[in-house]
Amino acid sequence: MKFSHPYAIRKFNHFNQLCFDGKLPPLTIEMCDSKSYLGQCTYKIRKKADGTQEKYNFRIRLSLRADLPEDELDDILIHEMIHYYINVNNFKDTAPHGILFRQKMELINNIYGRHITISHKSTKEQKEKMHDTRRRWHVIAVITMNNGVKGIKVLPRVLTSILKYYNAVTSSTQVKSVELFMSDNIFFNRYPNSSALNYYQLDQDVINTNLKGAERMKCDGKTIIRNV
Repeated sequence: MKFSHPYAIRKFNHFNQLCFDGKLPPLTIEMCDSKSYLGQCTYKIRKKADGTQEKYNFRIRLSLRADLPEDELDDILIHEMIHYYINVNNFKDTAPHGILFRQKMELINNIYGRHITISHKSTKEQKEKMHDTRRRWHVIAVITMNNGVKGIKVLPRVLTSILKYYNAVTSSTQVKSVELFMSDNIFFNRYPNSSALNYYQLDQDVINTNLKGAERMKCDGKTIIRNV
């Protein structure tokens, strides 16, 4: 099961009455495509005329990516409602998930038999479902270190960025080789697209499997030749 806007609104109203005595003001609930979080409570801060700060424009964002049992979706929503409860009332907590948050969480868990946690731990299968499955082209750098370690880096499809990364990495005395490929395998969607000087270590078999059918490119440090 996945979040939907009507479902989230209905459940917010239900748990507001059940767990918060109906005292939480209505707020905007948004569906999003995030794979970095399942739920998030946000707000803005402005300074009042008397010099104090005021929190406003509260929103709860819920990711459409996670496919979870209904109870787990509800626990995610209640988790964010606890954040909202603390901040809309301007309560001072010791940390984002501090003493007040934990007290309210445990109270709701104990009274209503919920299983709200500090952070939602997805299974490996659930995490896989959250990855972007849109098919698009990536530039993949395969790095081989002198000690035999292999890794990959997803680069922007911009010539200057590719050359900057390629030249910087190949100049390292710890790097044996850098190979470049073009691939539309959705496997690579899970890696950030940047020219930062890092890479993600992978086994050779994983690299070979996911680059099957990829277009090899040749780079001389100044230009790139495709279809080689």
